[in-house]
Amino acid sequence: MCTDVVLQWSFSPSNYFKKGFNASCDGHTLKIAPGKVEALIDAETYESNPSLRGKLHSCLNIIFLAQHFSTHTAYKLSQPTKVVVHQNGRKDYFVELEPAIIRITGGSVDFQVTDKNGNVISDSAAKSLQIMEQLRQGALAHASDELLLRLLQSYDAAVNDPNNELVHLYEIRDALAHKFGTEANARSTLAIPNSIWSRLGRICNNEPLNQGRHRGQNARTVLRDAGADELAEARGIVRNMIEAYLRYLPSR
Repeated sequence: MCTDVVLQWSFSPSNYFKKGFNASCDGHTLKIAPGKVEALIDAETYESNPSLRGKLHSCLNIIFLAQHFSTHTAYKLSQPTKVVVHQNGRKDYFVELEPAIIRITGGSVDFQVTDKNGNVISDSAAKSLQIMEQLRQGALAHASDELLLRLLQSYDAAVNDPNNELVHLYEIRDALAHKFGTEANARSTLAIPNSIWSRLGRICNNEPLNQGRHRGQNARTVLRDAGADELAEARGIVRNMIEAYLRYLPSR
């Protein structure tokens, strides 16, 4: 007889999250620490719910995808290892192997603003953690929404395929327009200003950028790499679009 099942994941980089935290999924707690995740489940509950392992893994993926907005860093998340804990203390390990090598790209920098006495006036790390927690909770609350998952996956593709980053970021605007029938309906429903909506289009479509969507149409124009400011602006716009969609979801 066994009493508990522990699901264990590993991930890299180990500092993908700035600090450890717990997340709730399907009534179970995911304990996220540097480089590892654990979920403790009653053995009877686990055995009677064959889909539970997949549900928890999907929730974990949502958490990692949402974290992109803070780190813009690729990650590797393992499949879960199942540890069966017997009453006599014996542990049996069941591992699902997977090949995965993912490139790690540039991340973000946190900063503090202090007065002349060293007192913190503004702490970007603390503010970032608060924003990310709100975003995580919103994403987990609507983890079953197919469009939300596609939006997060497009951002994930942008992180992992930097040569086509603007192509993937534009997919997010395109998907929202398709969801609401027209671009005008999407902007109106999600309260996205036309100037912001159009700005993403200009960066992704009109500028002669190597990462852009229409680079093949600029055969007579010398293409250039997108500047760090242009990429940061495009990422910020699509993040705001996804956050607007998250605000819309409870009102459906």
